[in-house]
Amino acid sequence: MIFIILSYVIQIYSYALVIYILMSWLPGLYHTWFGRELGKIIEPYLALFSFIKPLGILDLRPLVAFFGLEALSFALAYLQALVS
Repeated sequence: MIFIILSYVIQIYSYALVIYILMSWLPGLYHTWFGRELGKIIEPYLALFSFIKPLGILDLRPLVAFFGLEALSFALAYLQALVS
């Protein structure tokens, strides 16, 4: 049961990360109430990947962060299969 709940939490967080990434196309959205609140949730996780430097104007941190969440999701699925 705990694996299922964690899996849903990771999936919802992944969706929030994608929304936050898409908000970068319209930077004014970061200054709305929704953008600020979403930033409070997403920015601490993105800060874990601060060792990745941008390539010109291309910031790869969100992409690596998204793949990290996907890897965590696969690891949880694997652990769930081992336990059951």
